[in-house]
Amino acid sequence: MTPSDASFTDEEYAFLRHVRFGELPSGAHPDERTASTETDPRRDRPDPASNPDQWALRLGPGTG
Repeated sequence: MTPSDASFTDEEYAFLRHVRFGELPSGAHPDERTASTETDPRRDRPDPASNPDQWALRLGPGTG
């Protein structure tokens, strides 16, 4: 059997994960959890330009 043909069992994969990553931290208890609220506006879209000067600044020179 060549190394490229070798396959690990589930137990061997579990051991290799443990060697690489160690133990998982314990989970947080429900009374330790807090709710989060987004306070900043979304940044995945640009703010709309309301006048031609803002459009010219946004689009760059030579486009107006």
